[in-house]
Amino acid sequence: MQSIAILYQANLPPTNDGIQKPMKPGGYSDSGADIACELIKHNISIVTPSENPDINNDFDWVFPDTKNGIQDALDKGANTFWLNTILYQNHVIESFFGLDIQFVGQIPRQVDAYDDKYFTNELLRKNKIPIPKTKLISIDNMADYELDIPFPLVVKPIRGRGSQGVSLVKNQKELDTKLNEIFSDKIYGNMIYVEQFLSGQEITITVMPSGTYLIKNQKRTFKKPWSLPAVKRFNHINGIAPYNGIVAVIKNSSVLNHSELNSETIIKVCDHCEKAGELLNIKAPIRIDCRAEENGNYFLFDLNMKPNMTGPSRPHRQNQDSLTLLASREIGWDYIDLLNNMLMQAWRPINPSN
Repeated sequence: MQSIAILYQANLPPTNDGIQKPMKPGGYSDSGADIACELIKHNISIVTPSENPDINNDFDWVFPDTKNGIQDALDKGANTFWLNTILYQNHVIESFFGLDIQFVGQIPRQVDAYDDKYFTNELLRKNKIPIPKTKLISIDNMADYELDIPFPLVVKPIRGRGSQGVSLVKNQKELDTKLNEIFSDKIYGNMIYVEQFLSGQEITITVMPSGTYLIKNQKRTFKKPWSLPAVKRFNHINGIAPYNGIVAVIKNSSVLNHSELNSETIIKVCDHCEKAGELLNIKAPIRIDCRAEENGNYFLFDLNMKPNMTGPSRPHRQNQDSLTLLASREIGWDYIDLLNNMLMQAWRPINPSN
């Protein structure tokens, strides 16, 4: 029987080649607590740091992803760890891989590699998956780089988090100002990239890993990654979808209608997203943001190895459907169904280095 502990991010991840991935305030303790509360409401065994957790206190429900936090959860009887945190190679969780426990989430070393958005985009491009034109700019070459992408451009952190730190620049002056701002603040490290701006509709596609799922009371086995229905994004701010910590996704997102979901262009981009999931050997859901150019052809422009998993499990969080949950509802899953199906994909390391 699974006894689940949910981890949250306690500290900033280490820099990687001088690039820092920012940390969400609270380290995803909010979504971790949403998950825990939903599971316990449906009589699924979880362990918590507090004996009597307060429904309003996120940290009563989740353990820090530190050696002491993980050991505390083990001492309380956990045998399944939900990795609702930022992972990277040599994360402390890897030191527990030799134990008889399961994990829900991605393989840390793979997250470390694919959190580099430029590296991941180039990998997808080499595998014939459509990616916008991009250009790396470092603090060392910002005075003499050559730009072969027309304005407007999107400026992005290499190891970003959702739309945080993403901005649209319309000319060289705005780009220079933004570069100076980014590199002087040193929030995202010493390198960023710029990307071709796509003017068409934006959609988000959640890709689920291969495995057996329960959909409308029927078991279905997928031998390859598969996608949930696409969600369209609207009400952008200066061309960019706002960070969901500022605007709840239910305010600016909805599932495409039946006709759109069955259109050739959406089926094609879903196929590309599923191929990306297969290339990356995903073990849990990923979220891929895609956008169309002026002719309606979609490009994958942002792959997130840890999609948000917030949900309306607590009275004060009723507007907290994530993009993945919005898509899940279209196939008949509510929050607990999504979480249960994720639990069904729990994995054990083949060996401690995996």
